Amino acid sequence: MFHHIVFFYLKKDLTAAQRAEFETKLRGLLAIKTIHSGYVGVPSTHAVRPIIDTSYDFAEFFVFKSHADHDAYQIDQIHQDFIKDCKNYWESVKIYDFE
Repeated sequence: MFHHIVFFYLKKDLTAAQRAEFETKLRGLLAIKTIHSGYVGVPSTHAVRPIIDTSYDFAEFFVFKSHADHDAYQIDQIHQDFIKDCKNYWESVKIYDFE
């Protein structure tokens, strides 16, 4: 299994409508067929401890059955449209992949 985690740090001057559009389009990535399982969310406010980083705005956690499935996800038109439509909304992105 191949795990893909992405943390999005959005620009601070986004409107509520822009944030909502970003979230909708981010959740739309879950329609990509090569994703075995996936989750999208915001930092939890449940367990606040100094060691937990809550500085990001949104995160995605996708699991793929293989590297090939991950590679297909990267070039999927839904993913490409998300990047094109939303890249102006984020200040930075951090990606962590593991297997």
